[in-house]
Amino acid sequence: MSYATQKLAEEKVFKDPVHRYIHVRDQVIWDVIGAKEFQRLRRVKQLGTTYLVFHGAEHSRFSHSLGVYEIVRRIVDDSFNGRPEWDASERLLVLCAALLHDLGHGPFSHAFENVFNLDHEEFTRKILLGETEVNEILKRVSKDFPQKVADVIAKTYGNKQVVSLISSQIDADRMDYLQRDAYFTGVSYGHFDMERILRVMRPREDQIVIKSSGMHAVEDYIMSRYQMYWQVYFHPVSRSAEVILTKILHRAKALSKSGYDFAQQPTHFQGFFDGTFTLNEYLALDEGVLMTYFQLWVNEKDPILADLSYRFVNRKLFQYIEFDLAKDYMKMKELELLFKKAGIDPEYYLVFDSSSDLPYDFYRPGEEGERIPIHLLMPSGEIRELSRESEVVEAISGKRRTDHKLYFPEDFLTEDGKKKALKKQILDLLK
Repeated sequence: MSYATQKLAEEKVFKDPVHRYIHVRDQVIWDVIGAKEFQRLRRVKQLGTTYLVFHGAEHSRFSHSLGVYEIVRRIVDDSFNGRPEWDASERLLVLCAALLHDLGHGPFSHAFENVFNLDHEEFTRKILLGETEVNEILKRVSKDFPQKVADVIAKTYGNKQVVSLISSQIDADRMDYLQRDAYFTGVSYGHFDMERILRVMRPREDQIVIKSSGMHAVEDYIMSRYQMYWQVYFHPVSRSAEVILTKILHRAKALSKSGYDFAQQPTHFQGFFDGTFTLNEYLALDEGVLMTYFQLWVNEKDPILADLSYRFVNRKLFQYIEFDLAKDYMKMKELELLFKKAGIDPEYYLVFDSSSDLPYDFYRPGEEGERIPIHLLMPSGEIRELSRESEVVEAISGKRRTDHKLYFPEDFLTEDGKKKALKKQILDLLK
């Protein structure tokens, strides 16, 4: 028996609060889960700083990755099994891609990436193709298997059915994180009838389609996603924490470049500060490491680094107001000047942040960034794009919603001390 088809002597299960059980029968999958690069995902939160708003949101990229794997397993083993339009030889590939799609995420994910100009998808590929335990396991299937998995995750693999199961507007990734994030944050928005969607999924040529009888379940899924983005993912308090986290890393980087003598040297970050870090150094960073540094930096001599670290560790976050930088550009310049006069560095304490989301869109030829639309399989056999059949989806198709906020330390502006008149002037401008 080849390694690719080898089964475990006894099925392994993970008890899961979202999917009840996650089933593992393949030796390859079991070995990948045990690899150190995959185990590292236990130490990276799925929702970054959101736990500072929704205290239950402590779940990890590890549990989400298992969930995406389980959804894909159900699709290919139950919904697609035996259907002539599905190539069963792709089964192990799509299961591995589902399990490993988030392998390259760093600590606090997007905030960390933005500071050091990194791309977690690029690091997923580096882990899959580099000298890692995951690569060694995948190469036992075949020499080109790691590259195939990387191609699926990069959306360049030839079989578009396989790609769309992992990455489309109704994929296993979204179906898991919506339900999992709703469960752990305690909100009701992210729930939808996934079982119904899986039952009506069908493989067709180069895509996955949904039987038209399941259209209402898909509408519910799209509206759930819309609500989750605005009520959870873009929550302004979570964004405040992310702003502070980002500024801590920016400050530490600037101090390091200026030759500042840290009381606690940031040895784990040095390669990131100067751009010389290795893959192993990237993998050595997790949220436990970052939080340890933040707690130590609370006592640093640099007042900005110490204050920002204290704020993040102890949840003393910035206040925020609605603010459109395009309309209020001159007001921003005035605020920056007043902050400097008040002795408050606007680089770290006056931060504009913008979030936007496009809940659903169909492919528009010639436009940048192709989005794979959701297609319905009509009783006649005709394939129809979702928004042409659903008035609910048509109403939000192609409509990007954007939210702008300005973050600042209100406590600095209200505390007793010097320059009270100046600080009142700032507050008046902000309000």
